[in-house]
Amino acid sequence: MTPPLAGLTEVPSEPIPLSLLTGFLGSGKTTLLSRVLAVPDLRDTAVLISEFGAVALDHLLLEQTTDDVVELPNGCTCCAVRQGLADSFYRLLRSRQAAGRAPFRRIALETSGLADPAPTLYTLSADAFLEASLRLDRVVTTIDAVLGERTLERYREATAQAAVADLLLLTKTDIAPAPDSLVQRLASLNPLAPIVAAGDADAANLLFGGVPKSLPRPRPSASAVHAHGIHALSVRLGRPMSRLGFAMALGRLANDHGEKLLRVKGLVEFSDRPEGPAAIHAVQHTLYPPRWLERWPDADHTSRLVFIVRDLQPEEILHRFADGAPVCVAPPAGVT
Repeated sequence: MTPPLAGLTEVPSEPIPLSLLTGFLGSGKTTLLSRVLAVPDLRDTAVLISEFGAVALDHLLLEQTTDDVVELPNGCTCCAVRQGLADSFYRLLRSRQAAGRAPFRRIALETSGLADPAPTLYTLSADAFLEASLRLDRVVTTIDAVLGERTLERYREATAQAAVADLLLLTKTDIAPAPDSLVQRLASLNPLAPIVAAGDADAANLLFGGVPKSLPRPRPSASAVHAHGIHALSVRLGRPMSRLGFAMALGRLANDHGEKLLRVKGLVEFSDRPEGPAAIHAVQHTLYPPRWLERWPDADHTSRLVFIVRDLQPEEILHRFADGAPVCVAPPAGVT
């Protein structure tokens, strides 16, 4: 009997940084990935590519820059290939160990242009081995500066990709500058993510490492935009909650509405741990362990959370955190 893949692989001594590269069809993901992998310091990067369709093409564009490309068969990572994705990570890590070589320094996963990234993030956290072996560095979403507004208007997948990003990269700005209306739409949809012109940014900082210089954001607009039911809700807590109370509030919200809870990020102070705040991160039904900070990273020492949700009313979130006296910082952004 063949042992399970996990049984053949040791957990790396340090979690390997993983960045997820997503973006709608034709938005320039592979061009960007090829550019990043050409940076000498980033050559020891394993690459997984998930493509939609029976014929894989992207690996042909990447063969000159990396030897470690693993294709997912006919892969849309948001649905049928979830287990295939996990197995691909196992094979990737095992092959390196079998050769007696050190683990990869980092891993990049390029998703299909039609994929919703949230289920992929869930796959990585639902497997105990992968959760111990990999550390999510960032989710990077490419946005076509020329066709971006039309794409966000028509396709909910593109809106979901932008909503969960840690970094929004505007591509094709050499053809035309990104309109202020597109930048404002992205800022309303995802107030957490810096918006960067990819062509002007240092390739070494796009997928891993530092954050490139952000574009200035236009003055907020009160006009509604079509966002396929996706919006961002910013919440401040007026008083500290206990760790147990907060965990129960967020856990019950994820249990009851996980499919609508695209992403949660925040900084929270707890009444029973005064040593420093915690960085909070959740994706759909998955709650990641808090990352404890020794001090507040900015001058604002207020607990705050940003919820990126789909078709979930603010009241449904606020009443869960009643013990923390929650207040909406602004009306939900991106709501039609």
